[in-house]
Order: sequence, then structure tokens, then C-alpha cells
Amino acid sequence: MKRFSGKAVFHGIAIGKIQRLKKKETNVFRNHIEDVEQEIARAEKAVTETEEQLKKLYDKALREVGESGAAIFEVHQMMLQDQDYQESIQNIIRTQQVNAEYAVAITADNFSDMFAQMEDAYMKERAADVKDISERLIRVLSAEEKEDLDTEGATIIVADDLSPSETVQMDKSKVKSFVTRYGSSNSHTAILARTMNVPALIGVAYEDDIDGMTAVVDGFKGELIVEPDADVLAEYEKKAAEEAEKQKLLQELKGKETVTQSGKQIRLYANIGGISDLQAVMQNDAAGIGLFRSEFLYLEKDDYPTEDEQFKVYRSVAETMAGKKVIIRTLDIGADKQIGYFGLDKEDNPAMGYRAIRICLTRIDIFKTQLRALYRASAYGNIGIMFPMIISVNEVKRIKEIVEEVKQELKENGIAYGEVELGVMIETPAAVMVSEELAKEVDFFSIGTNDLTQYTLAIDRQNAKLDDFYDAHHPAILRMIRMVVENGHKGGAWVGICGELGADLELTDEFVEMGIDELSVSPSCILPIRKKIRDHQ
Repeated sequence: MKRFSGKAVFHGIAIGKIQRLKKKETNVFRNHIEDVEQEIARAEKAVTETEEQLKKLYDKALREVGESGAAIFEVHQMMLQDQDYQESIQNIIRTQQVNAEYAVAITADNFSDMFAQMEDAYMKERAADVKDISERLIRVLSAEEKEDLDTEGATIIVADDLSPSETVQMDKSKVKSFVTRYGSSNSHTAILARTMNVPALIGVAYEDDIDGMTAVVDGFKGELIVEPDADVLAEYEKKAAEEAEKQKLLQELKGKETVTQSGKQIRLYANIGGISDLQAVMQNDAAGIGLFRSEFLYLEKDDYPTEDEQFKVYRSVAETMAGKKVIIRTLDIGADKQIGYFGLDKEDNPAMGYRAIRICLTRIDIFKTQLRALYRASAYGNIGIMFPMIISVNEVKRIKEIVEEVKQELKENGIAYGEVELGVMIETPAAVMVSEELAKEVDFFSIGTNDLTQYTLAIDRQNAKLDDFYDAHHPAILRMIRMVVENGHKGGAWVGICGELGADLELTDEFVEMGIDELSVSPSCILPIRKKIRDHQ
């Protein structure tokens, strides 16, 4: 048994025989030609024929993987029609008096090198696209038919890399997974793999002599396991069956309402940490986003993200969700999430220290920058904003004053913004006890059960020695949640849960009985909870 690590670009488990694909090399020779104009005409004719092939590939991809996957071949058509690309081919033919095949090959090398040297990751990937369309053009010029990739039987396709056209031409019913030595998360092949809903790994330094061997692709850990032993194979067969059941559940429940048999409707939202999670939100049919952890924007940078940088991300999420609710939590750093450039002092008890809203209310410039970005993005979708670590009504009143200042600034600058619901996270016992008063100040509550449990039980959830004492189902926690729901409704606020308990199927029925309005959980938990709620009497 051998294990090879890589990067997963789509999750899942696949078990099957490896089919190692080796590309047939197209040899291009430099030939001197006498009639330059005739050779240019031959190149132009080949471009037209290649364009027809790409149109057919687009139609095939549209039927099999949808518009987003098919768009790849529109990009290829545009690249083929690019004036600079075509002029380069013609110029090489004229100045060097060489055959069209050679001119295309040189142009492909020059253009792909140009793209490869660009800093933008997406543009880097266009180097592979130039190579792909150029190889297709050379085959047309050489009157060489491309062999269909043989994917007989259910296989794990292993290759150095795969072009989009190669991927689309495969028999999708027989492909269980893609594993490549090269490529990136931004490559079209990765996009197609996600669209086809098959696990895929990139950057796997596999050995060449694995063709025909039994293998497991673990799209969660990013591993290719070749010739697994009996115990490992049995373990993954069980996992694969569980994943298959989830997929079946997805098909059965997708598009259906999250409503109990008595007619009580629950909003079932997703928790996300960044744009990369949106695909899982869509795939699992969440009704919205109940917790967008905005601190990832800060954690991933070496300096404070600008207003425009934040705005672009928030806008993208709002537009992608197309009118569905997107609740964005303001900056929640401190405690276990430290950022060097914030210059936070070392604290003996950081979980109860200078963190979250306490930073925002004492460093107003950082807070206003984020609020401006959020309100600007609200013009492009249905955005809500919630504030973490609230302990008093006075904090909320101060937040609302700052929000009004930001709105006034935007209005004076002629910048549009939409209607925004404001909410607070209930994650401290203090917030629970004043929740009736808090509800009069905001539109909604979101109960952060992770911190609420920690603070109520006086247990550091990061301390493994205390695991035996940590009881997320403690009666005190459940009574607090019930109290928040009742007080929230009394004060006119809707109430949701965004902590780990929201995904606890043992408590779903109890939350419904309490009158909870919304549950926000990891995307993969959406469908099991929907089933549980729909089964509730």
C-alpha cells in the first residue's frame, strides 16, 4: 500500500482501477515554404475548422456539465480568434517562410510563457488553454484525428495534466475521479471536475507504474492510496457508501422546503469562512448564509484589507447568493485568532480579553472601514450584519450610532446602499440575561453556542484536559437558549443558532419545539437537518 498526497479540488471518496493516461506527442517539424500567402490561407482555414470543433465541444459540455462548465470552450474560441494570436502565426509564416504548424507551435510557446509569468493565478492558468487550442489547431493542420480517451470501466483517471477538451470528451458515467500531477484549483479541469461532481486531486507526485492498480481517492484528506490493504479498503468502502447516501439525500431533498409536518418553517442557512465555500452552499441547497466569518479577510493578509478589497468579496458573495440572505459577522479576532499586524498585547486570559467587538469599538477606523464595505455591498444583495461578543445594550446603541455615521458618509458621497438587517450574537451569559432589552434594539439574534457553552460552564474549550467536563447538552445551556428565543420574540427579533449545537441532530426536535427561527450550520449538515425537520411532527 502506498499513499500519495496532493490538494483536493473537489471532495468525495472514489474507489476503482487506475487508468494512467499518457498524452500522444504531436511532433512538429520546421519546413521551408515558397508560397507564403497560400500557407497563411491554409492556417486561416484551419482556424475556422478548429472553431467549429470548439463550438461542438461547447454544445456537448452544455448538455453534460451545464453552462458554467461549457463556458470554458467559449473562452477557447475567443483565444483562438484573438488578433494578436493570429497575427503572430501569420507574421512567423511570412518572416521565416515556415509551415503553419511550426508557426502555431512557436506562437503557443511564446503566449503560454507570457501567461505563465503573470502574477494573477487565473491568468497563469490560461497558459494551459493556449497550449490546448494550439495543439488542436496543429492537429487540424496535420489532418490528424485525436484519439478518444479510453475510459472503459469505472476508473480513476491519473495523468500529468488534462485539458478541458480531454475531460469533456470522456464518458462521464465511467469516470470516478481525476488525479493529476500538475494543475491548480483555478484550472478549467478542476472547475469541470467540480461541475461533474467527482472527487479530484492535483499536485500528486504519484509513481508512473500504477496503471491498472486498485486505488482510493480521498477527496477530503487529499490522498491517493494505491493498492490499499483489506482494512483500509473496507474503511473507505464504508465511507463511500455514506457519501453515496448523502448524495441520494441531496437529490431527494434539493429544492424542498425546510418545514415540519405541522407546517412550522425553519430557515436553514450555512456557515462559511470565505468565497471558496460558496460551492458547497449551493450544492447542499442552503436557503442562505447565516454566518460569514469576515475575519478570514484579515487572517489571510499581511496588512489591513482595504475598503475596496473587502467590498469586492462581500459584493461577490451577495451577488452569488442572488437575493438569498447573507449574514456577515464583523471582525472577530483575538482569543485563539491572533493577527500580528494588529499589535495585540499578550493576555493571560485571551478568551475573555480584548477581542471582537471590543477591538471594533476602540479602533473605530478599522470598524468603519468594514462597515462601509458591507453597506456598499448591500446594494448588490440581501445582506445582514451581526456583531459578536455583545454584553450590553449600551454597546449596541454605540454600534448603531457608528452605523448611522457610515450611512451618512455614503449618502453624502452619492454611494448607494441597501436595506440591512442588524443583529447581535448571543454568546455570553450577560447577553442572555439582557436579551429582552437587546431584542428591542436589533432585528435578529444569532446564538453562538460554542462560546456561550464555554463561558457558562467556565471551561476553556481549547483545553483537551477538560473534555470530560465539557457538556454541550448541559441543562443550563438549553435553558439559556430557550430564554433567548422567548425574549427575542417578545422584543420583536427573530432568533437563530450559528454554533455547533445547531448541527446536533439530537437537539433538532428540541430547538423546533423552542420556536427557533433559523439554524446555520456547515454546508454538509444542511440536508440531514432538513430531513430531521421535515420528519418532525
